[in-house]
Amino acid sequence: MSVIVSSLEQRIRADNLKESPLSTQEYFVNMGPQHPSTHGVLRMVVKLDGETVREVIPVLGYIHRGIEKMGESFGYRQFVHMTDRIDYLSALINNWAVSMTVEKAAKIELNDRIQIIRTIMAELQRIQSHQLWWGVFGMDMGAFTPFLYGFRDREIITDIFEETIGARLTMNYIQPGGLMFDIHPNFQKRVKDFLKYFKPKLEEYETLLSGNVILQERVRNVGIMDAKTAISIGATGPVLRASGVKHDLRKLDPYGVYDKVDFDVPVGRIGDCWDRYWVRIEEIKQSMRIVEQLIDNIPEGKTMLMKPAVKIKLPEGTYYSQVETPRGVLGVFVVSDGKDKPYRIHLRTPNFNNIWSITEMSSNWRLGDLVAMLSSLDVVVPDIDR
Repeated sequence: MSVIVSSLEQRIRADNLKESPLSTQEYFVNMGPQHPSTHGVLRMVVKLDGETVREVIPVLGYIHRGIEKMGESFGYRQFVHMTDRIDYLSALINNWAVSMTVEKAAKIELNDRIQIIRTIMAELQRIQSHQLWWGVFGMDMGAFTPFLYGFRDREIITDIFEETIGARLTMNYIQPGGLMFDIHPNFQKRVKDFLKYFKPKLEEYETLLSGNVILQERVRNVGIMDAKTAISIGATGPVLRASGVKHDLRKLDPYGVYDKVDFDVPVGRIGDCWDRYWVRIEEIKQSMRIVEQLIDNIPEGKTMLMKPAVKIKLPEGTYYSQVETPRGVLGVFVVSDGKDKPYRIHLRTPNFNNIWSITEMSSNWRLGDLVAMLSSLDVVVPDIDR
């Protein structure tokens, strides 16, 4: 009788399963469709060997609404409100992408007041988005308390938005030519109060979750994606930067007033789930840093440079603009035939590329690790199904 001695790590990973005594028959299971509502339905077909993942195939299209096709029937100003229905956690930044494309085509020069308010709003929404992601990530890892903390703190920003914009989620405040309204008289004070409140709370986040030994075991060196793979997939945002690629449009192709503020771009080392976690926590700190530099320096001036009811007609041609959302690069490509509606409009959304990262990083990991990997991507599914 022979005895085979192996380490726990070898038995868990079992990289060469065909020669392993743990080898089993491969089979497929459906992970999803899943979501308590219908705004983020994702299905993944998972090829398993025991509990070891062999392949993941994302299946999309469950909530496809034809937003790009509808854009051919809308005026340019009307289409803005469709953008807050894609990545609904990045509504204002999505508005900005379309507005910036129209402004570039129409050669509309904005004043500093508009640009600074847009930048502040965008960074507040980046913080708000990452707060929700942090809470959901903790819950996915089995810790329910972060979910309560994250929603408690993002509610303050939501209230600030509601006071100025009148909406809490699907906001279309940024319009071609400026802003729908001026900021509320309480806006600056409330933003500064939030920054003062949230800085120590972010330290609580790290104490509660970042250093937790269970979280560390589940995310360190799990779901590694190197820089070459991330670039080949077209991943952007924290997913790309976690893999060591210092690509952030706010630095590389500045818009708004990003070229006038001082901030750093956090970059990961190996591209594992921990790096994707760490990058977003650091981005929250940098967003607060940006807002602090701008909140007391909002100049006077108009907040809308076009008549609200005027029909916008762009010169014939093709136009493209891009912004850095909390999940990566959102590009807006417009083909104009000179009429008041786009001939064709296409959205290059970050989540569509980022979701395919799961196919590269999941092989030979366990089914439980797949949950950590998917959560670390911070996917918003309506941004994929357009």
